[in-house]
Amino acid sequence: MKRTTLFSIALASMIILASFSPGSAQEPVTPNVSPEAKALLEFIYSISGKYTLTGQHNYPATKDRNSQFAAEYSGRTPAVWSTDMGFAGEGDTDSYLARPDIVKEAIRQHKKGAIITICWHAVPPTADEPVTFQPRGPFPPDSLASVQGQLLDEQFKDLLTPGTRLYKRWEAQVDSVAYYLKQLQEAGVPILWRPYHEMNGDWFWWGGRVGENSTADLYRQIYDRYANHHQLNNLIWVWNVDRPSTPIRKFSNFHPGNGYLDILSLDVYGSDFNQDYYDSLKVLSQGKPLLFGEVGNPPFPEILDSQPDWTLWVIWAGMVRNVSKKQYKMLYDDPRILTLDDPGFWKATAPFRKACDLPSLPLENRYTVDFTGNWFFNEEKSELGNAGTGMVAYRMKANQDGEILFVKKYNIVEWGDDRVSDEEINLEGVEMRSQFWNSPRVSVASWDETTGSLKISSTVTFSRGGNTREMKSSEEWKMAEDGKTLTIHQESTGFRGNLISTTLIYEKHGQENE
Repeated sequence: MKRTTLFSIALASMIILASFSPGSAQEPVTPNVSPEAKALLEFIYSISGKYTLTGQHNYPATKDRNSQFAAEYSGRTPAVWSTDMGFAGEGDTDSYLARPDIVKEAIRQHKKGAIITICWHAVPPTADEPVTFQPRGPFPPDSLASVQGQLLDEQFKDLLTPGTRLYKRWEAQVDSVAYYLKQLQEAGVPILWRPYHEMNGDWFWWGGRVGENSTADLYRQIYDRYANHHQLNNLIWVWNVDRPSTPIRKFSNFHPGNGYLDILSLDVYGSDFNQDYYDSLKVLSQGKPLLFGEVGNPPFPEILDSQPDWTLWVIWAGMVRNVSKKQYKMLYDDPRILTLDDPGFWKATAPFRKACDLPSLPLENRYTVDFTGNWFFNEEKSELGNAGTGMVAYRMKANQDGEILFVKKYNIVEWGDDRVSDEEINLEGVEMRSQFWNSPRVSVASWDETTGSLKISSTVTFSRGGNTREMKSSEEWKMAEDGKTLTIHQESTGFRGNLISTTLIYEKHGQENE
């Protein structure tokens, strides 16, 4: 009992000393760090012990769909936008082919006020992109082609040895991601960068190795490649572990040294917010900030009472409803919890926004009309001419987020289930590409400030038997003054060159009609 008491006193003393470390701990570990990244880290320090930010992870190929759902379900917009650089093939939510869109979305989220954090389920050097998440079927032990699984000991040694085949393959893979991080650097977007996450676990190919040729060595290797070779100066380095469920997984076994990290982070699922995890990280941190890289459920106020220095959490994609709406309200009622919608967040981020040469929050909405809502087609009030309703969506669910209008359309299929499609309409005149009846469609939307209407022009190119033909169309969306009626006037050329003109009337219904 006496020994336990002395240990507890010693641990508490170490935590107190760590909390009062010199101000030099605030200096980012990246050489020649960008002003934006330095300001981001200063912001994180400024909220430590005072506020905790809400965050939401988004699968690579979904832009911010998870964040949108979180905002709609919980009633508040997450302050942190999280994503992954991807590893899977085309059509998968984890597709690595989404990286160009990830860059665009990260820039958009940064401008609208969100804090950006990115991880990467890295591809093993024994395979080329794309790979699967888990191993599929029998495979040679030296040819791992999935994120989960293990390399042979000799392979891991080669991976850490410059000049070997596996080292060169690793270089090419991390360089391919650096290409996109550089685009964000050029755009002035600082990133909370969380590589080789959950490194104390052995479920990912990079994790679970201690001693010679360790996981910590690999972390230091990617740091050197990005910070020194590529001179990426927009990254705030977030070291990440999972809970220490076995003795070998204790945090200190995987700590790369505080010269290689800016922030220490923990992933927690099953609401396992053990006080010992927090205390151990506080000792390792030497005054550096803490955050939750991933959670299934957020920490509730009673956890933050005894663990006040968690600066943010990120709920993993698909887990928003692990918490009820009533529980979210209780969270948001706590003044320590900040969302993107909170005045406290606007005030706290003002110096950071200034360093990024961005306007303070909240942003001024330059669009006088908001098309957000559940819209249902009224056939009786519409003017269809000789056209039928076969191509008309009977319902549209719209969400206007700044310059992007997200529209989910529901069309009746007479021989089966309804067809549901998603469209993103950029109001800033950016060219948009999509498919219409398996043919390429190019659209451009613009906002008419004089009439307060949205105008969309589209061209579809059909190819049949070696011949091509274009069909042009235009739409004008106008909202009635009461905000409950949406009129969409459409004009298009038919296949015979004839003009088709229709006026569609949609009426807004409340949430109860979803």
